[in-house]
Amino acid sequence: MDYKEPNIVAELCCNHQGSIDLAKRMIKVAAESKVTVIKLQKRNNKEFLTTEQYNTPHPNKMHSFGEPYGQHREFLEFTIDQHKELKLYAETLGLKYSCSSFDVSSAKLLISLNLDYIKVPSACNNNNQMLKVLRDEYKGDVHISFGMTNHNEQEFIVNLFEEKSQSHRLVLYACTSGYPVSFENVCLLEIKRLQENFGSRVKNIGFSGHHHGIAVDIAAYTLGANWFERHFTLDRTWKGTDQVFSLEPTGIRKLARDLRATKLALTYKKTEILDIEKTKGGYEKFKSE
Repeated sequence: MDYKEPNIVAELCCNHQGSIDLAKRMIKVAAESKVTVIKLQKRNNKEFLTTEQYNTPHPNKMHSFGEPYGQHREFLEFTIDQHKELKLYAETLGLKYSCSSFDVSSAKLLISLNLDYIKVPSACNNNNQMLKVLRDEYKGDVHISFGMTNHNEQEFIVNLFEEKSQSHRLVLYACTSGYPVSFENVCLLEIKRLQENFGSRVKNIGFSGHHHGIAVDIAAYTLGANWFERHFTLDRTWKGTDQVFSLEPTGIRKLARDLRATKLALTYKKTEILDIEKTKGGYEKFKSE
């Protein structure tokens, strides 16, 4: 297997609490942690949510930034101009900037940002109208999470891009849509299945994890995943429903370190006995006797 340089994505999601200043602090720390990409989200809440969903109370009051639920989501939403500002800031720190799109209007706004890629979250990968917009009106890569998605739906999505010879822009993520996900539900071998079914048809395979810790991500890399998306926060005790399963600065730094170390380690010996071995364990003494 050809192990490529891992791409590490720090997903800010709503952990920025609607503050652009906090978002910039998070981006700076993520850059210092040696991630590859900083990613946020874009919603038109009245388009993405039904009227009933928009007007329903937030299910967890301690994590609410407004009532009803739609106002909570509006509080957390950045404008496209704010995304432009954050993108420029991330780029000055050497990071790529990306966003998840949750609806057609958001997809069209994000296209105007000239992003390297736009992400389709699991909750929206059956929005065929949005998928067609990203296929037909956007030139960058399209990353799609396959949480909550059966095999027929996955085949349909790839076929949709193949119809216009655009599947070479796809990166497919193995994902379980739980928040957080227990280890028995991570299902890492889905990476292998995606490689076998789609590896020759798409650009790459990724892993989007909502589990605790970082050991699982290392295993995902050895199975063939090349993109690693993890939610990121500065403090898991902060207000917000995504904080608890997010990686803090130490965690994201160690993840980036360990993925790159694993890449270096995944080789065969260049010679039967390496130079480092010849000076250890009495090898030279034994051979001379």
